[in-house]
Amino acid sequence: MTLNKDLLKRLPKVELHCHLDGSLRVDTILDLAQKNKVSLPTFQRDRLDKILKIGKKRGSLEEYLERFSITLSVLQTPDALERAAFELIEDVAEENVRYIEVRYSPVLHTNKGMTPEDSINAVRKGLKNGERAFKVKSGIIVCGIRNISPATSLKLADLTVRYKNQGVVGFDLAGAEENFPAKDHRAAFYLILNNNINATIHAGEAFGPASIHQALHYCGAHRIGHGTRLKEDRDLMNYVNDHRIPLEICLTSNWHTHSVRSLKYHPMRYYYNQGIRVTLNTDNRLISDTTLTKEFLLVNHLYGFSLHDFREVTITAMKSAFLSYNKRKQMIRNIAEELESEFGLMPEFIDQSENEVAK
Repeated sequence: MTLNKDLLKRLPKVELHCHLDGSLRVDTILDLAQKNKVSLPTFQRDRLDKILKIGKKRGSLEEYLERFSITLSVLQTPDALERAAFELIEDVAEENVRYIEVRYSPVLHTNKGMTPEDSINAVRKGLKNGERAFKVKSGIIVCGIRNISPATSLKLADLTVRYKNQGVVGFDLAGAEENFPAKDHRAAFYLILNNNINATIHAGEAFGPASIHQALHYCGAHRIGHGTRLKEDRDLMNYVNDHRIPLEICLTSNWHTHSVRSLKYHPMRYYYNQGIRVTLNTDNRLISDTTLTKEFLLVNHLYGFSLHDFREVTITAMKSAFLSYNKRKQMIRNIAEELESEFGLMPEFIDQSENEVAK
């Protein structure tokens, strides 16, 4: 079977690392800015598109993050957040994403008086309406921010606890990585872990494996966002593999932030060959001008991933989702059946007793 964009677009998909404020439509930004009298660098669509999308304008992680000042400026009302969440579900449904975890930080949406609770409720409503319309299941990951105070992270962790089992499925630490160590935020993760909530942390993207070490051993992360530089510490890499800790790989984004000098040198294929649990994600669909289909095409062209490899990555992502075991099990069964009936993709080894969910 020849792999092409149309075929890869049809494959069922799972995304675990997608930022709401990095995945808006340009037309929506313009519309929200006009309705809410928000200033933008330009109201010409083509020019704004070029400003927001990295393209070949690679820079540091900090320069990458500067573009969020534009998207965040129009996401300061409940209606705007609800619309953004709904449209994201509509967009991912077009490429057959079956489950997505959407992350954002409520404290970045309070400039016009919206409370963190208001923002959570708005995103929940948008995602739920999206699920009803497009049959895409989703969950919210609340983000603490490395370069904002640990006290704020603790408040966000408390918010996460209060919305546990109400649309929120996990807690994250995002933002500028260098000079803002995860261990400074360990009180927030102590609260998260002691309330039996899942945790993921951006680490090993702009800083080395010491950042991943802190995420795992100071903060108890269950997944690692990016993990690009994990290979620099063989012992830590073996620990991640032995404990089946998933990596949320974001290829295009990693290239844009200079986490890798070239995509052909990205360690995803190496990690995959080692047996590490790798998942494929967009990070920021607008800023990096990507989709999961585009990311699938990249790994096919660059690393020779086959349909069976894509099956493995998708099932691995669903295994790694911050959902209850029984919900994961049912979704894996549905995805596996679709892969078999539509694409003839059978697993090489089937554990019938656990339906592929066992570690």
